[in-house]
Amino acid sequence: MSLVDWFEEKRRLKLLTTPKPKYPESDPSAGLWTQCDNCESMLYVRFLKQNQRICDECGYHLEMNSTERIELLIDPGTWEPMDEDMLPCDALDFVDQQAYKDRIEENQLHTGLTDAVQTGIGELNGIPVALGVMDFQFMGGSMGSVVGEKLTRLIEHATQNFLPLIIVCASGGARMQEGTLSLMQMAKIASVLQIHQIQKGLLYISILTYPTTGGVTASFGMLGDIIIAEPKAYIAFAGKRVIEQTLNQEVPDGFQVAESLLDHGLLDLIVPRAILKGVLGELFELYKAAPCSKMSQPSSSTMPIVQ
Repeated sequence: MSLVDWFEEKRRLKLLTTPKPKYPESDPSAGLWTQCDNCESMLYVRFLKQNQRICDECGYHLEMNSTERIELLIDPGTWEPMDEDMLPCDALDFVDQQAYKDRIEENQLHTGLTDAVQTGIGELNGIPVALGVMDFQFMGGSMGSVVGEKLTRLIEHATQNFLPLIIVCASGGARMQEGTLSLMQMAKIASVLQIHQIQKGLLYISILTYPTTGGVTASFGMLGDIIIAEPKAYIAFAGKRVIEQTLNQEVPDGFQVAESLLDHGLLDLIVPRAILKGVLGELFELYKAAPCSKMSQPSSSTMPIVQ
């Protein structure tokens, strides 16, 4: 082993063994006050966090990190994370304004995460669920190989154990630094979702938050049996400017927000963050009571699944 390889190995081991903070001091809301992105009101951060990051003045839903969303949805003491130590690699030796390896390390230190998604199992109002939560603060929630693999393993675990599945989307799309490897994740996740939903008849709920765009929208974001969005969430495949430049015509403002998509039949529900957990709990209870539901079957890898 060369000296350079030895130092690189030490750096990776340090990353794995160093305790990961829930959120570091570089959190943009770490000060006493922050500004609402919608009405520009000044908000006291302590009260904002207690209010699930919803503006008291206009009701706008500010950005939430993945750890806060897990705490919002999962019963205390029941969260069991999966694949926490899975790390991305730079297969293409990609460099733009910054080397991809350096960008990854910078975001890991900034967020305390290894990549842009947290996955695991827990209980929601006493109901066991499989949950994946994307984090926009990690490279814009971009979907690379690790994000795709973690979500795929989560879905497979949910299928094998008869668990309903929730994925909270917050992403700018596929990760360009990984090229085709990132685009492959769209088909990979969609294929295991097909087994979970169609072949095994299990429930998948997709929750779209600000923003959900690109390859995530074009794949698992829009494949939910029930698709829920937060109020005024930006949901799109291509951005407004890209569409206008491609079609050479103007598109109306607001046509890519959740309310417009609901009017055009692309969403099932728009649910405010404050009542989201209760709404999900009721949906799971209704599904559990359905004659075709498989949630009530015991978790056993040896038990045959009734078709």
